[in-house]
Amino acid sequence: MNLEEKYQKLKQILAGYGSAAIAFSGGVDSTFLMYAAREALGDRACAITANAEAVPDSEIREAVEYCAACGIRHKVLTVTQMDIPGFAENSEERCYLCKKVLFGQILNTAAGMGCAVVAEGSNSDDDHDYRPGMRAIRELGVMSPLREAHLSKADIRALSRQFHLPTSSKPSFACLATRIPYGDRITEQKLRMAELGEQYLRELGFAQVRVRVHDTMARIEVAQTDIGRLAAEPVRSQVYERLREIGFTYICADLKGYRTGSMNEVLDESVLHRIY
Repeated sequence: MNLEEKYQKLKQILAGYGSAAIAFSGGVDSTFLMYAAREALGDRACAITANAEAVPDSEIREAVEYCAACGIRHKVLTVTQMDIPGFAENSEERCYLCKKVLFGQILNTAAGMGCAVVAEGSNSDDDHDYRPGMRAIRELGVMSPLREAHLSKADIRALSRQFHLPTSSKPSFACLATRIPYGDRITEQKLRMAELGEQYLRELGFAQVRVRVHDTMARIEVAQTDIGRLAAEPVRSQVYERLREIGFTYICADLKGYRTGSMNEVLDESVLHRIY
């Protein structure tokens, strides 16, 4: 199917729901899905955003501002991730445990808003990464219309540009818990250190960035083309000093550069090849 056919397929899927609440993070995928849902369902599409410890304040603010500007009925749901059993312990099943509770609360909220289903924004590219949270989504009956319509991240960005969505070039984002190695306990302090470090690097002009938290060491991932600028003065010294202020003892650059799911590289092959 070409892009237009995929988009029409997506709208058909959404229209078939009758009404839907979109799990809305304000990122590239969920913003595109929200746009399509509004086209397919009009005011019968609403948005629910989870405000949790592993979500930066800036992401919540952007989600709220977008919905307000577009007149979308929107609910911000406060979720205490640190109270979810198994979340802080950070096993390889952390995402499953978190998503099961998180989407359970989103489903309850959606029902109270009169929505027949909840839809989330995973795309067809997500089939190729270790994502145990998808199992929780399926178990709860949450819909994944972008995957059903076979829309990839590249497709979504292309269509977002076509529709002049503000997120068409927005860097990819993932829950801040992904910055902490499996088995290392998640704390609010570690999450804030990652958030503040990434915020500073973006202020310096690094668009796609991750600050992985290895105890008190920061492992910085930027695009491979940006590694030279990160290592050159005065940026090197500026980054070092700011991350020390944030609480890191050691600061290093990952020479492989930014890539999604780098924390999954240590997982056993039998785990990575599970079908979710």
